[in-house]
Amino acid sequence: MENQEHDILLFDGVCNLCNSSVNFIIDRDPKKHFKFAALQSDFGQTKLKELGFNQEEFDSLVLLSNGKIYRKSSAALRIAKKLKGLWPFLYIFIIIPPFIRHGVYDIIGKNRYKWFGKQDSCRMPTPELKQRFV
Repeated sequence: MENQEHDILLFDGVCNLCNSSVNFIIDRDPKKHFKFAALQSDFGQTKLKELGFNQEEFDSLVLLSNGKIYRKSSAALRIAKKLKGLWPFLYIFIIIPPFIRHGVYDIIGKNRYKWFGKQDSCRMPTPELKQRFV
């Protein structure tokens, strides 16, 4: 994977929790470090295929950062590390073994539609946010 200027976050475009998380990140990313794409989008589907991931499972964030791929809690913690405010302090949880972190992440992922709801289609960014999406 090529080195890129921006980290790219692939997210479930119909998940209310995921869409709220994207808004949360945008609000705390004044340097516009992150770009976004729904896993269901043409770009997201192409990337999933390139990476050898299942193109029909949308239960994990995928972070593409400096030629590396991060998923689940590892992606979330690396995102927090680059946000403004106190959020970078959450990166300390990276010391927790991945099987524990990912286990908690998986519980949330499996219940996200039940707990937070689901949209019928992927979000459409506003014109001012359009450049943040690939």
